[in-house]
Amino acid sequence: MAVMHDPGGLLPSGDAAHRVATAAELEEISALLEKGLKRGAVAVGLGPAYTEAATNQEIVDVFRVAAKYNASCHVHIRAPLSQVAGNFSGFEEVLAAAAITGAPLHIVHIQSTGGPNVTQELQMIADARSHGMDVTTESYPYTMGMTSIQAAMFDHKEEEPASYFASLLWPATGEHLTKESFLRYRKQGGMVIVPGNTPENVHAATVSPLTMIASDGHLANGKGHPRTAGTYALVLGRYVREEKALDLMTALKKMTLMPAQRLEKRAPVFKDKGRIRVGADADITVFDANRVIDKATYEKPLQYSEGIQFVLVNGVPVVKDGQLVDGVSPGRAARAPVSQ
Repeated sequence: MAVMHDPGGLLPSGDAAHRVATAAELEEISALLEKGLKRGAVAVGLGPAYTEAATNQEIVDVFRVAAKYNASCHVHIRAPLSQVAGNFSGFEEVLAAAAITGAPLHIVHIQSTGGPNVTQELQMIADARSHGMDVTTESYPYTMGMTSIQAAMFDHKEEEPASYFASLLWPATGEHLTKESFLRYRKQGGMVIVPGNTPENVHAATVSPLTMIASDGHLANGKGHPRTAGTYALVLGRYVREEKALDLMTALKKMTLMPAQRLEKRAPVFKDKGRIRVGADADITVFDANRVIDKATYEKPLQYSEGIQFVLVNGVPVVKDGQLVDGVSPGRAARAPVSQ
């Protein structure tokens, strides 16, 4: 479940992304988070990258609430589009909050949020874990990202050179933007594909033993990012079979067991996820390791991957003989225990 109402400064609502939250708003944010966690919310998500005015204190306050309920904080760290080599301030901000409060920390899609500092930040995660901190991360294997064009990170970009706007792709039409179309779509709203990172940094993040594999994907009217349909088949086909950069079992662990283990301390329901054993949930994908490959592109993000014959959710086929099965919804909501 999610707690989405936020009158304060940690989710962009009204002018909240551009101003510091008041004491009353901070109190309400904490109360809403606590209410949601008591009702079984699995984790807490926050995005300082999208709320530039959020202070260190706001972030620490959220981490304190999460720590009280042993909930992991899943954070999109600051400045993914403008990071500087050797500047770890966005990363250090949340690492410090975790150290101060004891809350578990998860850095989302480090291959993009890490910018030019991916390898250094992976080492910092390893170092933090060696000192007993509960810190994890994940990545998706693409050099481009996707986000809302109305996000605060695009504020004050009107005077960027033409090359900046040309680097942005509007998936609804497939066009590369100009200053004029950028300003028009900013008013309209929607998702935009953005430069993410170099192939070398994406590769380093994907093969690291610290990273889970997660798509971070969604579509709108069939348009969006190929990561939505292609992430897992790309890793299995290219990284495992073609490049041999990962062995098969390590790749599968990154996709299944590691994500389940991230959440199972607070939500024991995940102890029945990510494993094939008697009594576990029958969430199973059957694929041909010699054929599996992604087919989704930025132009056609919905193209199905090849080599995936069956997908079962709770034992019910949702993909059969490589085709989606219509009219079945066997998934169940996953919650942490409800408390008073």
